[in-house]
Amino acid sequence: MNNNNSLFSPYQLNQALVLKNRIVMAPMTRSMAADQFVPTAQMAEYYARRTDAGLIVTEGTIIRPDAQGYPAVPGIYTKAQINGWRRVTDAVHAKRGVIFMQIWHVGRVSHPSYLNGELPLAPSATVMMGRVKRGEGMTHGESRAVTLAEINDLIASYAQAAKNAIEAGFDGVEIHGANGYLIDQFLHYHTNHRTDRYGGSPNNMARFALEVVKACGEAIGYERVAIRLSPGAYLNEIIGDARDSLVFEYLLKALNVFSIAYVHTGDDDNTRTYSELGNSTTTAFIRSFYKGTLIACGNYSQEGAKAGIDNNAFDLVAFGRPFIANPDLVNLLRHQHPVQQFDASMLSTLY
Repeated sequence: MNNNNSLFSPYQLNQALVLKNRIVMAPMTRSMAADQFVPTAQMAEYYARRTDAGLIVTEGTIIRPDAQGYPAVPGIYTKAQINGWRRVTDAVHAKRGVIFMQIWHVGRVSHPSYLNGELPLAPSATVMMGRVKRGEGMTHGESRAVTLAEINDLIASYAQAAKNAIEAGFDGVEIHGANGYLIDQFLHYHTNHRTDRYGGSPNNMARFALEVVKACGEAIGYERVAIRLSPGAYLNEIIGDARDSLVFEYLLKALNVFSIAYVHTGDDDNTRTYSELGNSTTTAFIRSFYKGTLIACGNYSQEGAKAGIDNNAFDLVAFGRPFIANPDLVNLLRHQHPVQQFDASMLSTLY
């Protein structure tokens, strides 16, 4: 046994949930759902093998058909999908695990081939130039601006997805508000050019994210709702703007009013700093404004994770690819056993 006790100490996430340790399995898209985006028995086994984590966050799960941007991702909007996920949660709970579903709409990070020929929706009409990930040579292109009526429908879809996740047995939901997907697109000036109540100022640009949080909180209880954010970490062709920091400052302060489960850092490098965030890392920026539970993510070492918790830089720490390579990652870390390194070939199977 090592002396890294802070990583392995229990953590009270909310009134109902005590996590067995501070280690979180990060959400990772695996693209291995069955037809009609239904989770499989193999997915249930995959998550059940990782229940030593204090908290598991699932791969991004689309809230409705036009949320798709990758092949073979799971959904949470049909009865068959709910039943498929119930197999997953039953398997995880049988091993005393805790599991949240990440609910997801990719917005402009899609392609008409996934959308019956329609353009992807986004806060504003934009053009993406890069290739569609896992999209067999397809390239992104134009998106169209959503109407106010469509925004209301989207908020309702997030809330319904949250209710469906609870019906499927999940302990809560993590709203994917990071990494250049739909909610994040509202939060950055590069992708939000709106002049109505959802654009043009920090409070307007944060409005959609806050309305989604509120709708989900009212649907299933705020203690079951979390959100992932990336004030920096400009993925999916978002370009940083110095004004973005004011949007996220407003959002994070507003989230303090709600007793949500946590905020989760959406960044793959905990050492990267951003001039737009005052030369701060993503996690440090979030911590400076958000006072609730914070999950850090970003290629942490065991030592760095322990130091961050000990120094109150964050409360929980998420590991991603190490969990793909090591289903028993927590046990290996606890006993200081060698950890297998991730290799891209591991993505071809779901073990």
